[in-house]
Amino acid sequence: MDRNLFGRLVDSMTEMAEIDRGERKPSREFQVDAMRVRAIREATGLTQEKFAQCIDVPLGTLRNWEQGRRAPEGPARALLRAIHNDPEHVLAALA
Repeated sequence: MDRNLFGRLVDSMTEMAEIDRGERKPSREFQVDAMRVRAIREATGLTQEKFAQCIDVPLGTLRNWEQGRRAPEGPARALLRAIHNDPEHVLAALA
């Protein structure tokens, strides 16, 4: 890994820790509502069942997210954001 990339990763992790401790506000927030969860899944071309298996959540959980009864939190929200930003590579990594 080149030094420039490593330095940017370290800076990013430092910033993330500051945000987590409440010392800094995030520059942007990614809200995952029911419509977005469904749109993210549909953009992958996967059924609810296959998508739930791929991201390792129960099918009922995915359905609850898509129907707005629950919202993804923490790592699940981060994973959905990653899939939204780069579905091809993230899904390949999860396969």
